[in-house]
Amino acid sequence: MRVMGIDPGLRACGWGVIDVDGPRLRHVANGTVRPSGQGMGERLLSLHLMLSAVLAEHAPDAAAVEETFVNAGGQSTLKLGQARGIAVLVPAQAGIAVGEYAANAVKKAVVGVGHAQKDQVLHMVKMQLPGCAPDSADAADALAIALCHAAHLQTRGRLAEALR
Repeated sequence: MRVMGIDPGLRACGWGVIDVDGPRLRHVANGTVRPSGQGMGERLLSLHLMLSAVLAEHAPDAAAVEETFVNAGGQSTLKLGQARGIAVLVPAQAGIAVGEYAANAVKKAVVGVGHAQKDQVLHMVKMQLPGCAPDSADAADALAIALCHAAHLQTRGRLAEALR
C-alpha cells in the first residue's frame, strides 16, 4: 500500500509518500511545495495544481492530512484552514479516502509522546524510514502523518479481521 501524508500550509506545504508492506516501511519521496500568487485565490490554485502533480506522480492508495491547529490569531487559522481544504480536496478528487489526525496524535504515533519537538519527529522519521532526507520540517511532518496513517490503517485492518 502506498500512503501520502500532507502537512498543509499556504507558504510551505509538506508532502511525503511511503510504501507499506506489512511491518516493512519504505520511503518513496518527499518534498515541499511553495504556492505562488498575489491573492488568496491564486495561492490556493497554485497549491491545488502542485499537490495534484505530486499525487499523479506517486499514485498513493491512501492519504492523510494534519488537522488545523487553532492558534491565537483567527485570521491565520482561517487561512491555514483554506490550505487544508485544498490538501483534503486533491486526494478526494482522485477517489482516495483522506484520514485526518491532530498534531498530537501524529507525534504520539511516531515519537511516542504527543508533545514531541520538531527535531524529535525528524529523528524518528529518519529512524523508521532509513535513507530518507526530508527537504524541510514540513516534509518531515508530512512523512510522520503518512506513518501515523499507515499504523492506523494496519490496526483497523487487523481489528476488522479479528471481528470476522
